[in-house]
Amino acid sequence: MIKIGLTGGIGCGKSTVTQAFSDKGVTIIDADKIAYEMVAPNTMALNEIIAIFGVSVLQKDGSLDRHILKKLIFSDKEKLKQLEAILHPKIYHTIKNRLAESESLVLKMPYIIADIPLLIEKNYVDLFDYIVVVDCFVEQQIQRICQRDDMSITIIKSIINKQVSRTTRLKQATHILDNSGSKAKLLLQVNSLHEDLILDG
Repeated sequence: MIKIGLTGGIGCGKSTVTQAFSDKGVTIIDADKIAYEMVAPNTMALNEIIAIFGVSVLQKDGSLDRHILKKLIFSDKEKLKQLEAILHPKIYHTIKNRLAESESLVLKMPYIIADIPLLIEKNYVDLFDYIVVVDCFVEQQIQRICQRDDMSITIIKSIINKQVSRTTRLKQATHILDNSGSKAKLLLQVNSLHEDLILDG
């Protein structure tokens, strides 16, 4: 089983790529989805978050108010570090276990993909046979996020600056999917990589 780590900066087009691979029957391990599951009501991670940030981060139904939490960590680097110390070890452990479990599963494809936004930042590289980076220009990232989300340019630039640089990301890549052009061109690259991985597997 070939293990693929997929990453890219915010707004680079990872969601489009993972959906394209998923449509082909490829199993996707989604780090963001795992993170969401970990902070469901009554989970250990949510209880740890409440212990540090207080009940103000909860909605009336007891679920995490992500909007309030984002505001807290955006204005306080120490609180961001505290949140990451709670979540990232748990996410890493879960992804590592799911990759190990994939060896004994009968999957449709000879490879599996883990979509991890902070793959390089949080030292996931060694878990994978290949690192696929979805890439575009920083100016395109900002433009796409502005079109997609109700987010100020200041916040967008802050998020981009918290991630590794585009240069660092590309240096770690074994394969690059260039999303500086049209969606159609990006999907052609996905098709080509998919065919190569099937042959490789």
